Amino acid sequence: MTCEMTCAPVPYPKLSITGDIGSGKTAVSRLLQRATGYPRYSTGDLQRRIAARYGMTTLELNRHSETHPAIDEEIDGESIRLGATDESFIIDSRIAWHFIPHSFKVYLTVDPRVAAERLVADRGRTGESYDDVATARDEILKRRESEVERFRRTYGIHLADLDNYDLVIDTSQAPPREVAEAVLNGFREWTARGGRAKASDMASASCSPL
Repeated sequence: MTCEMTCAPVPYPKLSITGDIGSGKTAVSRLLQRATGYPRYSTGDLQRRIAARYGMTTLELNRHSETHPAIDEEIDGESIRLGATDESFIIDSRIAWHFIPHSFKVYLTVDPRVAAERLVADRGRTGESYDDVATARDEILKRRESEVERFRRTYGIHLADLDNYDLVIDTSQAPPREVAEAVLNGFREWTARGGRAKASDMASASCSPL
């Protein structure tokens, strides 16, 4: 993939990517980093480092965060700081789209079982490992429920409301490179429109498997 953004009418365009656990956010955001040359940030990485600091799994940290707001403040503060910079970047984050509303907001969906299969196969995932698909699926759904409720209560937002995003892609049967291509095309169109995406044109996209 290549990306030429030299004539983009949006000053310092930013791309925020979020989505279901196991939807491929990390792989896609890394491909986008290579294509655009933009720096990449990940609040998921930060969350896993915090979990390790507390000696917790990410699910345990999510539950702990429900009664310890300082953890969300630390994670979300990084998104707020980045959003205020004169810098183009890609951020892989649960709710950076909320704190950086002027970013191109992407949501990746995935079937829960497919997500579980991906997590079981990903032995290099820091702080998260699962022995079987059923356990992984249960943990994914519990973690998702915890996050949705916490962010609804804290910020009054709903992660699963797809109207929050400029582009939505189902990655269940799509390889990361194909998803990244679709995101990059949408990002180019968004910047060409001055950051004013038309929901009817850009609200969803599908990627067919290779």
